[in-house]
Amino acid sequence: MPRPFQTEERQAFRDQVIRFARTELVPHINDWDEAGAVPWELHQKVAALGVFGFGIDEKWGGLGFDDAFMRAAWAEEVARRCSSGVMAAVGGRGISLDPIVKLADEETKARILPDVIAGRTGSSLAITEPSGGSDVAGLRTRAVRDGNHWVISGQKAYITGGMKADHFVVAARTGGPGIEGVSLFLVPSDAPGFSRIAMDRKQGWWCAEQALLSFDEARVPASAMLGEENRGFASIMSNFNLERLTLIAQSLGMMKGVLDQSIDWAQERQTFGKPLIKHQVIRHKIAEMSARVDALESWVDRLCWEINEGEIPVAGLAKAKFHATKSLEYVASEGMQIMGGAGYMRGNLIERVWREVKIQAIGGGSEEIMRDLAVRQMGL
Repeated sequence: MPRPFQTEERQAFRDQVIRFARTELVPHINDWDEAGAVPWELHQKVAALGVFGFGIDEKWGGLGFDDAFMRAAWAEEVARRCSSGVMAAVGGRGISLDPIVKLADEETKARILPDVIAGRTGSSLAITEPSGGSDVAGLRTRAVRDGNHWVISGQKAYITGGMKADHFVVAARTGGPGIEGVSLFLVPSDAPGFSRIAMDRKQGWWCAEQALLSFDEARVPASAMLGEENRGFASIMSNFNLERLTLIAQSLGMMKGVLDQSIDWAQERQTFGKPLIKHQVIRHKIAEMSARVDALESWVDRLCWEINEGEIPVAGLAKAKFHATKSLEYVASEGMQIMGGAGYMRGNLIERVWREVKIQAIGGGSEEIMRDLAVRQMGL
């Protein structure tokens, strides 16, 4: 469908992303999946597109402007042709930069941001714990003040980009229970008492290196705290909104990729003396898949417009998130049915999407949490 908010600049950026995905990602994704990692130079190639610089001042290496449509285009077009796992492999910095930009002091920004944004170093967000994911208010990692230092004890799990990140934005409890006792810290990978191990036995996102982080009385200077003490929860919640937009756009791209491959296969495959596409049951599947793609695409554009207008549609993002992942689950299943046994074999897009469906539904707030958040935002 025509996209009414598309401009020449946005289309040029989208075209650039499409070219990048076709030349730099698609030919290598199967090898990277099997290897369980992407080469570090990919971080720098992605950085050269500017996708890590949205909303960040040029003096720190950012773009000096923000545009939700371009953020979504990057996520959509890569996921459509390649994999959300590739985005996760390079995207740990994407969800960890905002707290640094908003809360770190000027010296810290000058020291860290240019290299992270350029892809020379990495950063990761460390919120989720082995004892709980979406229940951020119930986190158990604790930080205790010791003179001019904070001593952090606890664990973080499923941390995207965690095996190679140089800097971690870590949420820890500095006060009492609940949301009022959470603070954020910027922890370097060489902090005394910090260690990490790979979490590589995964259903999907094979090339994205998730990590289990351990803080065994890890010591960081008092200046490592980001923002005010016991006020970190609001920053975490704010940060999740743009992450959800990315996940929604990724789901849209994955749906489009599955639809593309399903149509190609249905036109090529011959069954019962005619192309698969000529069977009514297949035509109806494709019609339903296409309708769900169109619906989500319209919603993504609306959300991007609201964000650019200065409004963060918390309820809209929550509803779109679970709608997107449920729609993705449906489209991936129908695509697999159309492809049959060929779709089940490793190395094709539909098989890779099928592996990645559930992480889309869990990451950034599970479907269940999103439904509850939406209703609470409705005042009910």
